[in-house]
Amino acid sequence: MDIEIIETEDGSHTLFSKTFNEIYHSRRGAIEESMHVFIDAGLKHVLSTKNTANILEVGLGTGLNALLTALEVQSNPDQSIKYFGVEPLPVPTEITQQLNYEQLVSQEEVATLYEKIHENPWNSWEPITPNFHLYKAHTTIQKAFIDTPSEALPKFDLVYFDAFAPSKHPEIWNLEVLQQIRQQLSSDAVLVTYCAKGQFKRDLKAAGFSLESLPGPHFKREMTRGRVI
Repeated sequence: MDIEIIETEDGSHTLFSKTFNEIYHSRRGAIEESMHVFIDAGLKHVLSTKNTANILEVGLGTGLNALLTALEVQSNPDQSIKYFGVEPLPVPTEITQQLNYEQLVSQEEVATLYEKIHENPWNSWEPITPNFHLYKAHTTIQKAFIDTPSEALPKFDLVYFDAFAPSKHPEIWNLEVLQQIRQQLSSDAVLVTYCAKGQFKRDLKAAGFSLESLPGPHFKREMTRGRVI
């Protein structure tokens, strides 16, 4: 099989893709990285000024970011999320069923939520919880806005840019893709990513974002947060 399950240093699982020779999350801790980069620097930052957000994830992968996002808003009925996750290579169900996130996240119904995220159909909006709706786009980010019916595409307030690293998947980390994403964003949208590569940041700025360098997870020096200007 192309995918191998790996336990990271915080005890949570991630995956290793033999095709891309790349790991899905930091070996220092999958949950810790997702919380630091996408939930704390992204979701909480956006929800500090609004109660609703449309999220685009580039790289749905294991569904960990979607799970943590659903859990974050589950206890607040005033908040609601529409979550559009793009994934051209879905992780097989027999793999996701073995991942241990429900054992490590101290909230009820984690296993049920995670099961719904992976078992719900592709290419349609589905309610996972009353205030978390999910659209899983089985396509590439380059084709996502073409393949998806226009009525199903919202303007996004937040982007989780969580694709494989630029060295492994360079065709995603370029100005053209960022410009396509920028056209689908709201006027005050935010993009967060673990990546702090110089060329990516230059392209992000050229696509119409202001840049903010934040401390990265696990002693990594930097991560990047961009805001539409």
